[in-house]
Amino acid sequence: MKKYVKMLPLVAIFFTLSANADVQLKDKSEILGKWDLYAEAIKLEGEKKKITVEWDFKENGTLETTATDSVGRTPEFKANLKYFVEDGVLKKQSTPGREKYESCKVVEKDNSNMVLKCTYLFFFLTKK
Repeated sequence: MKKYVKMLPLVAIFFTLSANADVQLKDKSEILGKWDLYAEAIKLEGEKKKITVEWDFKENGTLETTATDSVGRTPEFKANLKYFVEDGVLKKQSTPGREKYESCKVVEKDNSNMVLKCTYLFFFLTKK
């Protein structure tokens, strides 16, 4: 009985770590289509800042982004970025026109929701 009691914390740690393990993308077909980027946060469990952005992952490796800001000078901002999936990780252009890429790991994913951990932020998306 003592053995089982000693192993219980180890098993709990194992399941906690495996629950937070990154999801490996097989290829870009898993993310193709339109996604609503509805929030961003510095920490996964931290305070989420609401945003209104649409990401459209195209088959040709283009990520079309459309940001909506109802209180800004420009009500809508559009940009096209290049992206690809490599070693299970999404790589997307940091800035349009520059060949610098940012790695984004998929932290959680089901059919209609996805959480990405990029260089500085977590992005929370819902499939359209």
